[in-house]
Amino acid sequence: MHTRTLSELAQALQTGETTSEALTRETLERIRAHDDNYNSFVTVAEERALEQARAADQARADGNAGPLTGIPFAHKDIFCTEDLLTTCGSHMLDNFAPPYNSTVAQKLDDAGAVCVGKANMDEFAMGSSNETSYFGPVTNPWGEGLVPGGSSGGSAAAVAARLVPAATATDTGGSIRQPAALCGLTGLKPTYGRISRYGIIAFASSLDQAGTLTHDARDAALMLNTMAGFDPKDSTSLDREVPDYTDNLESDLGGLRIGLPKEYFSDTLSPEMAEQVRNAISEYEKLGATVKEISLPHSHLAVAAYYVIAPAEASANLSRFDGVRYGHRCENPQDLNDLYLRSRSEGFGEEVKRRILVGTYALSAGFFDAYYLKAQKVRRLIQQDFTDAFSEVDLIMGPTSPSPAFAQGDKTDDPINMYLEDVFTIASNLAGLPAMSIPGGMVNDLPVGLQIIGNYFDEARMLNAAHRFQQVTDWHQQVAPNSV
Repeated sequence: MHTRTLSELAQALQTGETTSEALTRETLERIRAHDDNYNSFVTVAEERALEQARAADQARADGNAGPLTGIPFAHKDIFCTEDLLTTCGSHMLDNFAPPYNSTVAQKLDDAGAVCVGKANMDEFAMGSSNETSYFGPVTNPWGEGLVPGGSSGGSAAAVAARLVPAATATDTGGSIRQPAALCGLTGLKPTYGRISRYGIIAFASSLDQAGTLTHDARDAALMLNTMAGFDPKDSTSLDREVPDYTDNLESDLGGLRIGLPKEYFSDTLSPEMAEQVRNAISEYEKLGATVKEISLPHSHLAVAAYYVIAPAEASANLSRFDGVRYGHRCENPQDLNDLYLRSRSEGFGEEVKRRILVGTYALSAGFFDAYYLKAQKVRRLIQQDFTDAFSEVDLIMGPTSPSPAFAQGDKTDDPINMYLEDVFTIASNLAGLPAMSIPGGMVNDLPVGLQIIGNYFDEARMLNAAHRFQQVTDWHQQVAPNSV
């Protein structure tokens, strides 16, 4: 069963080939037996998962089952889950069990899905390699000692290793799409506000967006059907009807206009990576799409703008972790100032501290206009570039990451080099656009991601394009050599 996709497992449950309890027990046994190879889970919720599985089987027997009822999955450890440890990959929260569910967790609970545990991640979602986690680095099933990408590396590794068929994730600057590319998965980040952020531990509030990591586009559509929707608890949630994203998966691509940003095929991208991406694009031409070169003239400023805006928002969001109310508290503080200083110094890792310092500096008196305000102006220019481009094309395609999976430790001593891993993904977060990554080829026997960017609320068109590509290629069916 572990080799099947989410939709195939749903069919097996519907026909009675298996039960949710049997499927969940098999999943838990595989995690116990093999996750030491990947370190993809922080918490495994065995008793809770079996209880949910039995409830799912009863719901199916009563005729109340939906598409996700009884399907095991993993939550990225950034989603609050009631009475279940939610650490955000940090020592600061290594003892935190929330008293409530995030909206995403509640929606999946209500749908009857079975959460088997919480997936490892870069601390507070800050990282591109899943090496900043307090609980240790995650290993990519595509090769011993390779990173899975970040910050949703635990979710990606768990799905790529076939420990679970799907996982939730979040994307602030590429944290769904980059791990999807490095692990050979389908990663979907919808339009900002399409999925509620309520109960997601905040990194950068104007950029964070929940999404999915699955094997194929059909599974991503099934997950999005459940997770999307308006939430009055989230002031940034958009009150807009949620379509059935599986309805148009089979639609013909004749007449689809695809734009290739010339800036994405510069020296930043190796010739081998560029060749694989262009080969993938040629499949779309065979399917009836037309391809034209476009320009996103301010895209070269995206990384610089992001690494002012995101740390500034992180500085504000993480100020709540002070050793007073919840989370890590230092031993025997001498006074209130000592409590703050030592609790935060001990609780946060180096990358989180670096970004807090950068963000606090950018927001400080005398520098706000020079850095933060200017970065927001650049953000507006980047958004306008996309608006202009979508007046000419329906979808924008290009590489997801500048390279395949790299070795653990290769970039940890060079933060700027690590930040450039998100050079192709950040712009869509700054603009709030939906984007996804699908497997589009191989370089040196490692997966290459093809990025698809859509106009606002155009997730259905993106999923349709991804699904039709996956019908004529088998990149998404390649199995990681170190998977089990």
